[in-house]
Amino acid sequence: MADLELVLLSPLKKVMRYETLSDDGFGGFSMLNNEKKSFQLFISAQASEAQIDIKSDLDCIHAYKVEYLPSRLPLKKDTADDYVLLSDDGYYPDLLVPAESTVPLENGRALLWFEIEPQKNLPAGDHDITLTAVCAGESRSVSLTVKVICCPLDSQELIYTNWFHTDCLIDYYGIKAFSDEYWHIVGNFLKTAARHGMNCVLTPLFTPPLDTSYGNERTTVQLVGVEKIKNGYKFDFSNLARWIDLAQSYGIKYFELSHLFTQWGAHHAPKIVAEVRGKSKKIFGWKTRASSKKYKDFLTAFSAELKEFLEGRGLKDKIFVHVSDEPNEKQLKSYTFASKLINSLFEGYKIIDTLSEYKYYENGLVSRPIVATNRIVPFIGKAPELWAYYCTGQDSNYLSNRFFAMPSQRNRVLGFQLYKYDIKGFLHWGYNFYNTRLSIKRIDPYKVTDAGKQFQSGDSYVVYPAADGTALCSLRLKVFYDGFQDLAALKTLERLAGRETALSVLEYGLDKEITFSEYPHSDKWQLETRERINAEIAKRISD
Repeated sequence: MADLELVLLSPLKKVMRYETLSDDGFGGFSMLNNEKKSFQLFISAQASEAQIDIKSDLDCIHAYKVEYLPSRLPLKKDTADDYVLLSDDGYYPDLLVPAESTVPLENGRALLWFEIEPQKNLPAGDHDITLTAVCAGESRSVSLTVKVICCPLDSQELIYTNWFHTDCLIDYYGIKAFSDEYWHIVGNFLKTAARHGMNCVLTPLFTPPLDTSYGNERTTVQLVGVEKIKNGYKFDFSNLARWIDLAQSYGIKYFELSHLFTQWGAHHAPKIVAEVRGKSKKIFGWKTRASSKKYKDFLTAFSAELKEFLEGRGLKDKIFVHVSDEPNEKQLKSYTFASKLINSLFEGYKIIDTLSEYKYYENGLVSRPIVATNRIVPFIGKAPELWAYYCTGQDSNYLSNRFFAMPSQRNRVLGFQLYKYDIKGFLHWGYNFYNTRLSIKRIDPYKVTDAGKQFQSGDSYVVYPAADGTALCSLRLKVFYDGFQDLAALKTLERLAGRETALSVLEYGLDKEITFSEYPHSDKWQLETRERINAEIAKRISD
């Protein structure tokens, strides 16, 4: 006897490895006719496998099996607040693997993730989805109803970059930079990123000087060819052109140029390799001070040719230029020097950097500040092109984040917050960082999810490298993208009814207004708020 049980679940429910579940009444949702929507199915039976059948007039439903991965550092217990699932070492649900019709049961359990991903606008009206499981001769079915609203979700306006580390792909797959295999795998990972909202990509003009210990080097991924000649330098932009073409083919619109000075203060030049008398040689790096005349001369020559190349392709307005990542209050002097140089060389371009100190913006050093969500309040209303970011440090005071141990609602609520404060862009540093902290060692991301017990699991990557060179999604990536769709739904409502109406619908019935730390800690509230937004959209298109 299989004793087969099925439970439908919302996409916000994180099912722990041995959790006992009961039916919470989830029975469907509404959606705009071009967006993605997800739901889950929990299966329990005294058997080793189950056959799954999907019946619906919607033919764009994809199934994934949720896999559990280990964490030795789910949270930093000295800073974490109490809006978490667990704080102990163990296994957490995260990896999504495409599911076949036969699903293996581990200890008599399996969790499936289903995603509706339309390739064209879906027909309006109610659509039923019936899931049937057959296990050891026993059959059970559950159904849900999807109400499709005859209105498309507005295009994503938010500029979103999640740092793409191509050196980690080279290291993991053992491939050569700029080989055919390299471009194929890079394309696969860019495609997955773009499908989940990433419309801006970190572009390694030179090997990005990010998360690298002093004196250490990461695998060279320099797109721009450099040759040292008698009277200066010669530049080859052919690989950069191929990178741009590839990214644009997947719908990526913006290009975030890699940092031209080292992280945390702009003290040194990044690693730059050139051909010198027929041999490849490192000409700049940790031994190059930021104030070096040779490096300034190099940047002067390089920037002139780079701008000509970019402007010849009509990209000037789609380019973001970095100086140095995360300077602190003690590094104002060194950053000021580097910033003034880059601003003079890239006059008229958009300069962006992550920072937390308001004086960097106040002094005109960064025209588009990217501010940690726990330090963003002084910038709100003062920086018209304000971006936000979070990373390992935003784990307290109920700030949104996407760690393994956090509820999915805490991940998704970011979309509402970004809308509330009219944030123009969002940055996260870890799309696929498969190293330990400071890139001292490489890791297997299926076995080490916490950067060598240095970053909370879930901080350093949101995709997994499949054996065939494709990117496997995490549960967190899907939920994070749902937050962007929530933001776009509010933008859709704003277009139909005005921003004041959209904000009133968002904060309906709340005792306190939404901030980056204040919001109801509730899956029910999150889902009902989105349904309320959809209902207001439906009302206005039918009037």
